[in-house]
Amino acid sequence: MTKPNAPVFAPYLERPGHALSTRASRWMLLGSALALAACSSTPLPEWPASTASRTPAPSTATTPASTAPAPSAASVTPVAPNTRLEVLPYSAAIAALFPDPSERYSTPGLSEGRHSATTNSELAELLRALSQQSLNQLPRIGVLNSGSAQSGTPIYALVATKAAAISPLALDESGRPTVMIVAGQQGTDIAATEAVLVLAKELGAGGLLEPLLDKINIIFVPRANPDGFAKGTAATADGTDLRLDHLLLQTPEARFLAKLNRDYRPSVLLDAGEFNAVQPTLQRFNAVRANDMGLQYAVTPNGHEFVTKAAREWMHQPVSQTLSQAGMRVDWAFEATGQSAESGFAMGTIAPTTLRNVASLKNVVSMEASSRGSDLGRTHLQRRVHSHVKAMTTVLESAAHRATDLRQVNAFVTRDIASHACRGNLTVQAQPRTEQRDVTLIDAASAQIVQKPAAWTSGLALGTPRTRSHACGYWLSANAVQATERLGMMGVYVQRVAELSSLDVETYQGSANTASGAGTPSISLARGHLEAAPGSYYVSMNQPLAFLAAAALEPDTPYSFYSHGILGDLNEAARVMTLPQIVFEEE
Repeated sequence: MTKPNAPVFAPYLERPGHALSTRASRWMLLGSALALAACSSTPLPEWPASTASRTPAPSTATTPASTAPAPSAASVTPVAPNTRLEVLPYSAAIAALFPDPSERYSTPGLSEGRHSATTNSELAELLRALSQQSLNQLPRIGVLNSGSAQSGTPIYALVATKAAAISPLALDESGRPTVMIVAGQQGTDIAATEAVLVLAKELGAGGLLEPLLDKINIIFVPRANPDGFAKGTAATADGTDLRLDHLLLQTPEARFLAKLNRDYRPSVLLDAGEFNAVQPTLQRFNAVRANDMGLQYAVTPNGHEFVTKAAREWMHQPVSQTLSQAGMRVDWAFEATGQSAESGFAMGTIAPTTLRNVASLKNVVSMEASSRGSDLGRTHLQRRVHSHVKAMTTVLESAAHRATDLRQVNAFVTRDIASHACRGNLTVQAQPRTEQRDVTLIDAASAQIVQKPAAWTSGLALGTPRTRSHACGYWLSANAVQATERLGMMGVYVQRVAELSSLDVETYQGSANTASGAGTPSISLARGHLEAAPGSYYVSMNQPLAFLAAAALEPDTPYSFYSHGILGDLNEAARVMTLPQIVFEEE
């Protein structure tokens, strides 16, 4: 039995290569198991046609558009253009460039005369009603509320499936890939949340999305940051940017999403949000943002090339094409950066801190889709919701079409990553590439769409990386309980040492812990031997989430567990450099 007070971890359901034998209620890791012969027996499926090595700008994508119709039955009714006056943040001539769609979407927050989006209580009531309507019939629609924001407000997830139940095991046994859409990481991302509610109403029997459940399971998180919404702020209640907390898991909101991903193991993830349309672009460039939607598929150090390729070709390209054909202006996801116009614009970070990038290191095909308007209130709200409905529907339809491909790619990638333990190199940190680009904006004075040259930090290409050899695993001291708990929340497999074991290691030598996350520690490595005491931990790199573990545990990055005090001292971790023989406690 596991010793009292030992942390409980949810192991990855497939641990190829971990040949374990029972001995006196303990398990022993056999070093030879790390060879992972199963890798060679899992062929990569032949990649479909249209496999360009680099994606063109979103507005020029050439892949076929999704054929799934936008929801129109109970959720949408034709209506004349909305004539209700809004307090515009710019001229009427600029506003005319963003007409309402011919459809009109219906949610509590989109009702005529409303001055606020769907409230947290209205959202909960709507999700429960959808769940009640599906009782004793297929598809099954259930509400999960196992997480709460910092104020105690529940965070809800909606599960839709034709499996035998809505549990993680039932969805896994269905053989269908799961698609997860997370909206509202910023409290100001109201259009993304309303779009998820529009689609949620189409999941039940007879709904427009119901046929897709023959091929996929669907999980919606309509509002990941209910406290920020209640306060009208982008950040969580304690001021954290939830969008950047998916490796450290400092907030309960990020921990909820991590455990949801760990338990349900989606194959596809879409992070739906919004970006500022006006400032600071207006102040710096005398212009406002022109694109209706910004898209960015996951690109992060050590992300598997096939996962990135699937995100580019099976998510980004079809969504870009669908939105362009719907009359939307599409660009990359980017924001003004630095303190002045000279700093230009930057795409989303390549660091493994965002939901999309952490998901990529979990081998999930992932992308961000952000609509224009987190600072617009209800201005252009129907159009903003329309852009998200189009994007989300296309992602769901594409995943259903690629269901078999998704399963095959995932099977190959999980084994391929695990097979790299003890050999080759991993990237510790990389920088994005900076270049010049003509950015499409709307001139504030003339209301004309213009091209403005600006510095551009790309999120698609990595600069010269800093690398080191790929370890066999990581040893963590018995004091590293917080680190092991965070790893377990993300689905990383952690084992506890039962008997004294001698390890061939590289230890970290360097500067004191910053504990605040400011700056990057200066680190050197020293080869030696370490006696792993009972009660300490081992994180094998022979597992599908090996590179996620490395992102957290290699200390000399600004986002590591060590840099932020989750690991309190450099001597609490070491790199295990040869195949170990360790006796572990039974789970």
